[in-house]
Amino acid sequence: MNRCRNPDHPHCTVWVMPGEEACAHGHPQPAGVASASREAGKGLPSSFDAITALRGRRDTVIGPPAAAPILQRPQLHISGFDPRTAGGRQAIRLELRGMPMDCAPELRMLVHSALRLHGGESYAFQRTSRGDWRPLFLEFSSRGLEHGQYRIDVELHSRHPHAPESARTWTCSPVILVPRQDASLGEIHQTFLATHKNVRVTADDAGIARVHLPAVSGRLDIDVSARNASIAQLDLSGQSGQTGKIDLGFSTIAWDEDLIEIDLPAAARPHPCPADRACLVHAEADSATQRHVRLFALDECVLGRFEAAEPEADLLLAHHGEQGEDRGGLTRRLSGRHALIRRGRHGFEIEDVSRYGLLLDGVWPGKHAPVPLRLGMRIELTASIKGIVSLEVTALLAHAVVLHRIDAGAQAECFYLMAPDEAPAAAAAGAMPRAAALPMLFHRDGGFWHLDRASGKETPLAPGNAAQRLGSHGQPWRFTAQPYPETRVHRRSPGDRRSHIHADHGA
Repeated sequence: MNRCRNPDHPHCTVWVMPGEEACAHGHPQPAGVASASREAGKGLPSSFDAITALRGRRDTVIGPPAAAPILQRPQLHISGFDPRTAGGRQAIRLELRGMPMDCAPELRMLVHSALRLHGGESYAFQRTSRGDWRPLFLEFSSRGLEHGQYRIDVELHSRHPHAPESARTWTCSPVILVPRQDASLGEIHQTFLATHKNVRVTADDAGIARVHLPAVSGRLDIDVSARNASIAQLDLSGQSGQTGKIDLGFSTIAWDEDLIEIDLPAAARPHPCPADRACLVHAEADSATQRHVRLFALDECVLGRFEAAEPEADLLLAHHGEQGEDRGGLTRRLSGRHALIRRGRHGFEIEDVSRYGLLLDGVWPGKHAPVPLRLGMRIELTASIKGIVSLEVTALLAHAVVLHRIDAGAQAECFYLMAPDEAPAAAAAGAMPRAAALPMLFHRDGGFWHLDRASGKETPLAPGNAAQRLGSHGQPWRFTAQPYPETRVHRRSPGDRRSHIHADHGA
């Protein structure tokens, strides 16, 4: 004889005779346990066997067969939104749910809104070892903005460095309500619930709210939780066929936004030399123009100090004095990670992340404050000592930005930063302001390409050619798939920025 085994009634203590389908209270018994009791030739199964059988059937539904499982859709879960903080600064929590496992382990998120974003427009979701995603916090304020609903345009980009054909993009546009300054809490939530039919609400730390819900056509799902002495009054008298009031917790609002995937064209053909870092070396050693044009196609390019072992940056910088490059001395006044250059929704921007600061046209922008790059802008690294490294934005296109050194290292190198897997716009193919001597380059199919401005011909860049005639004057260049061929930078792994550098004096 066993006790009642119905999983929906775990506290039932009625004994059930072997082979019976239900207990004395009418609770159906799991079919596996009942049949095992009937078929046991030597008596009842042991309690261990019964518990094991129940645990294996914990998700079994007694009754009609369960429907087929519904595949989870990619969603952006937004929580922590409090409409009461109109005009102030707040942070909402963003979580990814239901993302496919074949996407990249790091997803780049671009955000644009009329709200005042305090963390810039570029973020990164990172997948943990468990397969879920680390949440992000989006900080914004509506100070000085007119009341109303403000859209936040979100784009998620998944790019595998060595599989450009598998690139995927998702988008969604959540709406944030900015109420009037004199609006009551009931009016705020009434407006919000009228636009969001599926709402999750959480009350914490003694939050108090009175909400009147008007008549709403169709289905309305509200998930409410109250913690820490939180009180709320939700008035459902406006609903047809329902009367009365329910005391519930109500403070912050959470909801899910479906991510819509945008189809991207597959790669037409594989690139002969896939790379996201490379260099163009002038074939004539005695040429007066820049000898090394260093190419980068990264979502986020880190500028930092040149280190002989395990550098922290992608774009490595060293001070050039009267005797040439000096990797000691004033170079030590550059941080290992000094600045970041990335492309936001409105073009390329730079952010100071250093210990020593930087100057943009002679002004320090502040740490962790992204500033859009503009044509002709001068970048000084550092803010305390001028002349260590001085750069100028000599070309600013939709897909690329070119930085020339204007210090003593001007004859040694310049930098060509491109958006990965993006071709130049038609308007950019005709001209390249203040950098016409450089070729029109772009990154696609995982590698670098040259676009001839006159004929429109696209040529993939790969080593092996003795000299390729590139640029408006047909100058000879030699392509190498290393950004620093004279020092031969070797990376530990494709996803690790740190690397070992060995001098190669023969290059």
